[in-house]
Amino acid sequence: MDLFDYMRSNTMEKESPLASRMRPSSLDQVVGQKHIIGKDKLLYRAIKADKLGSVIFYGPPGTGKTTLAKVIASTTKADFRQINATVAGKKDMEEVVKSAKDSMGMYGRRTILFVDEIHRFNKSQQDYLLPFVEDGTLILIGATTENPYFEVNGALLSRSRIFELKALEQEDIKELIRRAVYDTEKGMGSYNAEIHEDAVEFLADAAGGDARAALNAVELGVLTTDRGSDGKIHIDLKVAQECIQKRAMRYDKDGDNHYDTISAFIKSMRGSDPDASVYYLARMLYAGEDIKFIARRIMIHAAEDVGMADPQALVVASSAAQAAERVGMPEAQIILAQAVIYVATAPKSNSVAAAIGEAAEAVKNEKIMPVPVHLQDRHYKGAGKLGHGEGYQYPHDYPDHYVKQQYLPDNMIGRRFYHMSDQGYERNIQEFMAFLKK
Repeated sequence: MDLFDYMRSNTMEKESPLASRMRPSSLDQVVGQKHIIGKDKLLYRAIKADKLGSVIFYGPPGTGKTTLAKVIASTTKADFRQINATVAGKKDMEEVVKSAKDSMGMYGRRTILFVDEIHRFNKSQQDYLLPFVEDGTLILIGATTENPYFEVNGALLSRSRIFELKALEQEDIKELIRRAVYDTEKGMGSYNAEIHEDAVEFLADAAGGDARAALNAVELGVLTTDRGSDGKIHIDLKVAQECIQKRAMRYDKDGDNHYDTISAFIKSMRGSDPDASVYYLARMLYAGEDIKFIARRIMIHAAEDVGMADPQALVVASSAAQAAERVGMPEAQIILAQAVIYVATAPKSNSVAAAIGEAAEAVKNEKIMPVPVHLQDRHYKGAGKLGHGEGYQYPHDYPDHYVKQQYLPDNMIGRRFYHMSDQGYERNIQEFMAFLKK
């Protein structure tokens, strides 16, 4: 490192954001994630013993993935290299591999490569790393906010251990906030600031488990708030609310949170819980989910899980979809909420979905027999002369507009696909069908 690199490093360390400066340098300073770095856990022991193999850190933003990598960098005897997949190319990886080979060959020293945002690497970039991870030239640490089983090559996954980081608990966030305000070495302690307890509570809650969001708010508050008459900077609730105006929401339309939230939404409607259903609706709307996507899910649910137990559910869902698209946000949230509450509180039956599923299996797997002659169309040219439609009994000519006759093909006689439940309107259907066929 030359003089300019040294000066640049010192300047960046002093001027870097608070969240970066506050990163711990040892495992014992790390807050949260005790399920993977508790003193009795494998990862803790491996880092302490400097015997770490390739790992993938997976979790939401601000939960400590890069922090853990930095801790490993400060504790390992191995060379530590870092690249970010959003900007790194093949040339960068080639330089790391060459350096790793030289280090191993000349000094017998291993190289740990930390790849931030590893899901941003395409398949060929990930494939390039594979042989060097496999032969031990590189120990890989990957960090990703996306599900690695979707975004990381299976070959790399099979050679790595996956550790999932959880959103930090509120108590963890509170500890970091207080440390940030009063720590004179890495934090804002030299500014003579004081944070009120209700502000701590608010920021810890509003950050949504993202430590970076909370620390950014603290830094903004300290740097932009005038000193009081006592010479101190007071971070009260009002200042805290101004510094983090919108609650952090971990929701990526192509990621886990999207699928988890829509899954909870559907399961809450299916479980007849209107409160949970409308809550998950609000979460999706807050995160900017497409109202057309939400409306489609409500319509599907109305047909699949309510069905004939309340045929009006699909009518309500379809009308809401049309109305929401015409009206737009923010009023569309009321329309969607009405449909969600209607569907969630409707009686449930999956008999319709089961019927079409069972019938589709029969069509796919069983012999297809001709349509019974009396049901065939006799109106197209020559059909009548062939006897098509002959013997058909017109139901409206009979009492109760019903007459017993064969409708299924010969090999399907007696088969039932629609098995009615006794829920809601389906009970009425069941009684009516029993009356007709008595």
